Amino acid sequence: MEITHAEWAMATAAAEETPLRITVTSSTFRDGEAIPPKHTCDGADVSPQLMWSAPPPGTRSLALIVDDPDAPSKTWVHWVVYNIPPSVRALHESFPANSRLPDGTQQGMTDFGRSGYGGPCPPRGTHRYFFRVYALDTVLTLPSEQAAKAALEQAMAGHVLVQGTLMGTYRRKKH
Repeated sequence: MEITHAEWAMATAAAEETPLRITVTSSTFRDGEAIPPKHTCDGADVSPQLMWSAPPPGTRSLALIVDDPDAPSKTWVHWVVYNIPPSVRALHESFPANSRLPDGTQQGMTDFGRSGYGGPCPPRGTHRYFFRVYALDTVLTLPSEQAAKAALEQAMAGHVLVQGTLMGTYRRKKH
């Protein structure tokens, strides 16, 4: 079966409108650069502002996981956020630590034993912190109000449309 030029043009246009990834940025640091101390345990330990590009059609919710794969004993989870409405394009600086927000956004449990952002605090050396935003084709129902990263990843399996990553680094100054 041959495809007509008009059909090819329509398919190409649809593919160009569907992003292959989400672009994640911050007003406080650029990809691959140092996270300012304000957003770490050496400062106010408040979340940085994060922004992202529009997710693809069919996105029903967004999720965010922030972790440090350079931690000594395991990948350390700094922030878990899910069921972010697809119309939201940013999380503002000093995002509240509430486990559930009025717009339906929920925050899970971090390796600090609480919900909300926990900033970089590496014991030694320079660590990398990955801020990953996922566009999902569903709104998640998790068994716990404050689900951990593993439960979130399990619930997201098979539902990720696209994702994007912003990576920042941090090294503590010697005291």
